[in-house]
Amino acid sequence: MIANSAIRTPLVRLNTTWNQILEPDAPAEIYLKLENLQPIGSFKIRGAANAISRLPKEKLELGVVTASAGNMAQGVAWNARKLGIPCTVIAPDSAPETKIRAIERLGGRVIKVTFDQWWSAFEQRAFPGVAGTFIHAFDDLDVMAGNGTIALEILEDLADPDAVVIPWGGGGLSCGIASVLRELRPGCKVFAAEVSTAAPLAASLSAGAPTEINYQPSWVDGIGAKAVFPQMFERAKKLIDGSLVAELQSVAGAVKLLAERNHVIAEGAGACPVACALSGKAGTGRVVCVVSGGNIDSTKLVRILNGEM
Repeated sequence: MIANSAIRTPLVRLNTTWNQILEPDAPAEIYLKLENLQPIGSFKIRGAANAISRLPKEKLELGVVTASAGNMAQGVAWNARKLGIPCTVIAPDSAPETKIRAIERLGGRVIKVTFDQWWSAFEQRAFPGVAGTFIHAFDDLDVMAGNGTIALEILEDLADPDAVVIPWGGGGLSCGIASVLRELRPGCKVFAAEVSTAAPLAASLSAGAPTEINYQPSWVDGIGAKAVFPQMFERAKKLIDGSLVAELQSVAGAVKLLAERNHVIAEGAGACPVACALSGKAGTGRVVCVVSGGNIDSTKLVRILNGEM
């Protein structure tokens, strides 16, 4: 069912210089898994398609509900529209207007709430007064299985990667991909990528237990939270080799580099793994960065390209 919604995205080499062969200036051979090219501009279409396709008919009659800052909402709305069922999205009031408009174009109904109300919807897997089957953005085995198809495609295009770097939002993408890699390429390092203003996984791994942080919202809106769900932390401990943390300025530099050298438009979350790989934190050899999405406000992109972010 995923193949009916998602496309098989390309894996391409990052051009870090104008003449990469003669003047390599990156610490590794960096490859880009371009999930920003999905129909909704994000990998989220994979997990949403798999989760919704596995629901029985009676669970779909009242429609579907999700909590999302934008990309999972688009994935759920896309698949709901194909089935002709209602879709309601619980979104934080800080969600980018670009993503809100995209959800509405797909027929989704958006309810904006405070950050705490939004986080509560994740925890409760429901929202007061809203009917429908809740599709969790990350803590769902069917969602993670859908995301894991990215790893299968990576290995078809690059048989022996030394490391894969994956944005960490709630953990559904990282754990889904890591589950496949641990089975098929156990020697490959798997790293989560976080931004310094919102890196709960790094703090939790350091403490050895789920740890709440001082979450600071930023223009990098597709990843980051105040905490890691306990069950996702337990999965991450077994599957992931560590969390790499990038500063906002480095992420902005990666967005600019991707646009100028590879003609790739990435949102902050999608560029974060590239920033981490360029820093050398993911090691040498063949490093794959999952460019998770490209849904960035045009005004933000212009500012980044002008060096203003």
